[in-house]
Amino acid sequence: MVPATSQQIDHLGNLIHPVADFLQHSTWAEHLGDPEICDLVLGNPHEMPLPGVTNALKQHVEPKNKDWFAYKQNEEPARAVVAHSLQQRRGLPFAPEDIFLTNGSFAALSVALAAVTDPGDEVIFISPPWFFYEALIAAAGATPVRVRCDPQTFDLDLAAIEAAITERTRAIIVNTPNNPTGKIYPAATLEALAALLEEAGERNGRPIYLLADEAYCRIVYDDRDFPSPTVFYPHTFLIYTYGKTLLAPGQRLGYIAMPPAMPGRAALRQALYTAQLVTGFAFPNALLQHALPDLETLSIDVGHLQQKRDRLVRALRDIGYTLHEPEGTFYLLVRSPLSDDNAFVDLLATHNVFCLPGSVAECPGYFRISLTASDEMIERALPGF
Repeated sequence: MVPATSQQIDHLGNLIHPVADFLQHSTWAEHLGDPEICDLVLGNPHEMPLPGVTNALKQHVEPKNKDWFAYKQNEEPARAVVAHSLQQRRGLPFAPEDIFLTNGSFAALSVALAAVTDPGDEVIFISPPWFFYEALIAAAGATPVRVRCDPQTFDLDLAAIEAAITERTRAIIVNTPNNPTGKIYPAATLEALAALLEEAGERNGRPIYLLADEAYCRIVYDDRDFPSPTVFYPHTFLIYTYGKTLLAPGQRLGYIAMPPAMPGRAALRQALYTAQLVTGFAFPNALLQHALPDLETLSIDVGHLQQKRDRLVRALRDIGYTLHEPEGTFYLLVRSPLSDDNAFVDLLATHNVFCLPGSVAECPGYFRISLTASDEMIERALPGF
């Protein structure tokens, strides 16, 4: 990890400028917290938290020994819970020593990138992306390489990925289910991706790591299967955060998991641990680690999210909008009736309806709706649409 200079910080600021500007200076930012608006912008809660989250934190806040709030790293009880859960959910024998606990997937991505990349390495990311991939890659000292998804299906464009791979390619970030498209990459796509990465790694004389951002892997609709890249490609880091499943993004809890087939795990364990330390002590706080066994079993009502998805998809199509029906995540990606999506989002704001302009997420001509809005808020928004 290369220490950032002030000039590099300015460069990183330019990379995140669209989202930073929107979050701080948009009309939505000016109205944030106003109970009269229909806030469909971010995956934030608009109702009270899950009672189980509150109960778990209350249960574990009372110290049970003198070290209860001491420095915490990758604590063994929490690691064991995660490994057992992955064994049950994925059918793979994940080991506790291959679980690295982080303060959310933001930190997990930073740690994984710092552990496997060197200055001059290239990291591919898929566009439209989560807002911060490009900046996180650059912050690690690597070179971001953007590859667009298939614009018709939102699936991975394997030919474009293959064309983007060079002898300097060290990693690729794959987000499934994808934010903002809601696409779950099918098993056939992931199997083909694994084959081309394996071949390219052999040609380059070193592996190309896959960072599987699976933040929304438990938010899947219509009883679909969720195929994980870890099943198809051994050089995969599984990145997860509990913030989505619990709809508690302010409680920063996540992890990196190495699958049992990952080659060179012993060296990678040391690299990941070192990266956790030097990226800012990227471990969850003590209370969240104590509460993790209880939090692991909790989830927001995905069936209710699907009902909200179905309500909005039907209503917006009836009005005349064109949109992709998401297979997972919190979001709807809708074609803007105006070519300038920022102008259209501003127009919606005059009706007290606030959405995210697609341009912020490299989707010009679209806007994004968050399904975490309450039912009442959604109904109030429909006349505005």
